[in-house]
Amino acid sequence: MKKNPSRNVHFTKGSSNLLDTINASIDVDQRLYKEDILGSIAHAKMLGKQKIISKKDETNLISGLKSVQKDIEKNKVFFSKKLEDIHMNIENLLLKKIGKVAGKLHTARSRNDQVVTDLKLWIKSNSLLLDYELKNFQKTLINVAKKNTATIMPGYTHLQIAQPITLGHHILAYVEMIGRDRSRLNDCLYRLNENPLGSAALAGTSFPIDRKYTTKELGFREPTKNAMDSVSDRDFVIEFIFVMSLASVHLSRIAEEIVLWSNQQFNFIILPDELSTGSSIMPQKKNPDGAELVRGKTSIIIGNLVSILNIIKGLPLSYSKDLQDDKSLVFNSFDNLILCLKVINEIISKSNFNKTRMKEVVDKSDSTATDLANWLVKNLNYSFRDAYKITGKIIVYCQQNKLNIESISLKELRKFDKKISIEAMNVLSSSNSVNSKSSFGGTSPENTKKMIKFAIKKYLK
Repeated sequence: MKKNPSRNVHFTKGSSNLLDTINASIDVDQRLYKEDILGSIAHAKMLGKQKIISKKDETNLISGLKSVQKDIEKNKVFFSKKLEDIHMNIENLLLKKIGKVAGKLHTARSRNDQVVTDLKLWIKSNSLLLDYELKNFQKTLINVAKKNTATIMPGYTHLQIAQPITLGHHILAYVEMIGRDRSRLNDCLYRLNENPLGSAALAGTSFPIDRKYTTKELGFREPTKNAMDSVSDRDFVIEFIFVMSLASVHLSRIAEEIVLWSNQQFNFIILPDELSTGSSIMPQKKNPDGAELVRGKTSIIIGNLVSILNIIKGLPLSYSKDLQDDKSLVFNSFDNLILCLKVINEIISKSNFNKTRMKEVVDKSDSTATDLANWLVKNLNYSFRDAYKITGKIIVYCQQNKLNIESISLKELRKFDKKISIEAMNVLSSSNSVNSKSSFGGTSPENTKKMIKFAIKKYLK
């Protein structure tokens, strides 16, 4: 049995090796050392300000904490599993630095409010990196869209060719998705930005603390309102992992398209060699492993979201040790998402698009059928449903005669309605089809250029 410093003095036996193994979190939460020290410095300042400790003790605590941080950053520190977590490890390191006065640091607080404060500070700080990577990905997408405002490709519904679109229009769809991800991240940070420090174990404290002071010191918007809620809920963790999960889902969707587009039957995209792999047996293979792994890691992030929801769902108020696993889920989701963003960003920026092939697929697909139906509505006063039926018959005729709708003759069209004029032939061109989609948010090159300017102003400024 080992002596565990967090066990009460009335315990007659130390903790078992088995309990130490499942109980220790230092391998995970040592990542919070900066936040733990930052929170402790703010707490020490507040204790001194409120005359709960002397000015001399405040000074010793702060200088000692800063010295501990320097030692950690110089790799001079060994974190002990016997001390369970980052909080007890830092307190023990501080004890070695400044002696028994280190014990005064824990006045008017608990590890319960300490760990929530640390994790909130970590999420706030690292969300800046996440937003940067999301923004950087939008920049890459916009640059691709700029070069392809008139590049024609098939647009799909149900993975069936639907209508001609531009590659720029397609790529900008992801710019908007990532924009909403950034917006959700910002919303999450707003709700998260309440200071739990001073909630103590669950009931607050009888010491005359100033929570508004530590709130300002740590850059929170305001203090939390209920001590029990502060230490027992992890809705901010759930929301943060949800935001990351949804962002990863968007990356997984574009990863899936990369996998499809690089397939020989599509042949829309040529992947960079450095982001592809070969086969151990088939020398002709060029596998889109990077994109496939992004799909896989998205599943891990979604699994982390389900895990934290399941951890929370059955917990009575207030704190339970189950909550210790929240940090590993946050860190794992964050690390995987950052990696996935970098991989997809590089794949998109270094790939080449096969414009000829994409246009060829469109022109063999009868994808301008809707344009013909629209022409019948506009010029021959058909209801859209009647125009749809006639166009459907024309498509059947083309299929039976092994024609593409673009290659059908005016004479053949007039078999279905004698009033169809030569002008109808123009709408059968994929280029004209794309150019005609000028409604706000549509795929026309001119409109796509406008949307690029809008996206730059909205997301990159």
